[in-house]
Amino acid sequence: MNYSKQRELVLQTLCENVVHPTAEYIYDIISKSDNSVSLATLYRNLNQLTEAGKIKKIDGLENSAHYDHNTEEHYHFICTKCRKVFDIPPDVANDIVKNTESKTGFVIQSHDVIFHGLCNDCKEVK
Repeated sequence: MNYSKQRELVLQTLCENVVHPTAEYIYDIISKSDNSVSLATLYRNLNQLTEAGKIKKIDGLENSAHYDHNTEEHYHFICTKCRKVFDIPPDVANDIVKNTESKTGFVIQSHDVIFHGLCNDCKEVK
């Protein structure tokens, strides 16, 4: 992947906003400081960064995809009340891939684990 000032700006913005933002969220931030990045350019760069393994695209959280700068293995927790997304360490489900492959015979090439429930802040509010 060739160097691109706009792609670097997208990656930097994502790394500085570790809230698993949507493209629209990232666009709102970037457009305040650099109006040369269109929404189409942003999506193109997010797709290129995802394909290159520099970021993760998280589908299935809600209508819009979210993006994660953390490409290390980990899982996600989505609060059903406030809709925040939290990282969960992979050791909560040790050997999930190996166990699934041995029980099913499937060959797993990638996986995503998403937990849904109430975060610590929301479970305290009644």
